[in-house]
Amino acid sequence: MDRERPVGRASRRQARSRNRAVGRLDSAGRCGVPAGAIDIRSGAGFVPRTQPAMSLCDLTIGFDADDTLWHNEVYFERVHERYRELLVHYHDAATVNRTLFATELRNLPLYGYGAKGFTLSAIETAVELTQGKISAEEIRQLIVLGQEMLAQPVELLDGVAETLAELAGAYRLLVITKGDLHHQERKLAGSGLAAHFRHVEIVSEKDEGTYEAIWRRRGIEARRFLMVGNSLKSDIVPVLALGGAGVHVPYHLTWAAEQVEKAPEAGADFFQIEMLRELPAVVRTWAAGRTA
Repeated sequence: MDRERPVGRASRRQARSRNRAVGRLDSAGRCGVPAGAIDIRSGAGFVPRTQPAMSLCDLTIGFDADDTLWHNEVYFERVHERYRELLVHYHDAATVNRTLFATELRNLPLYGYGAKGFTLSAIETAVELTQGKISAEEIRQLIVLGQEMLAQPVELLDGVAETLAELAGAYRLLVITKGDLHHQERKLAGSGLAAHFRHVEIVSEKDEGTYEAIWRRRGIEARRFLMVGNSLKSDIVPVLALGGAGVHVPYHLTWAAEQVEKAPEAGADFFQIEMLRELPAVVRTWAAGRTA
């Protein structure tokens, strides 16, 4: 009876060497960074020195963070409710909401996105709506609301950890998120997800210019990039405009500033799913057209 030929140590070493040489898989069978491919001085990331045959490891998947990987807007909504209660003796809820939103938009170029900018805008709005009559104690309560948002534990969305663990073994993953640098770094560290990502990009805005800059810095081609997120405005529309692909994963709450009038039409480069557990199947479909 014929017996299967055992694989000797030399053969296994040669196979691992071939994988590493083209920047494909590390010793654990995951997409790895080949030796010498990192620019230590600039941290520019994966820069192939040769042009090997296309593989899944040449494809990059970007992930938004807030309301894509973990809950975020729900905490803002709870704070909004308490904020309206604090100002109920001065104005009705609709006026408070409208004025606060206008203040936040006006201050975005100054404060950027995140809980700190929101807190400052909330204080400014309260002073305006009360014509300066708000008390020091009420301002202290607003500051506490902001601090509570910053200290909120990270709560992952359903299926996130399992989905990332599956995809990280075959594709290059990175985070592209807006928000306060310190807060976003802390949330990523607390999420337990950081090991899945090759790079983390915390940016002030997510528009076409931002994505182009990230792609240049990380050696990414538009047609080999897929962005996953809950915001059509920030995560999907700019990427599609540049020739990349996008997967929209709606969250049940969306800040008004992130809404768009018309969603892109589903096609070869745009997908919509209900939850992140559905992502691996979509990625396989997308990847098949990029590695053929």
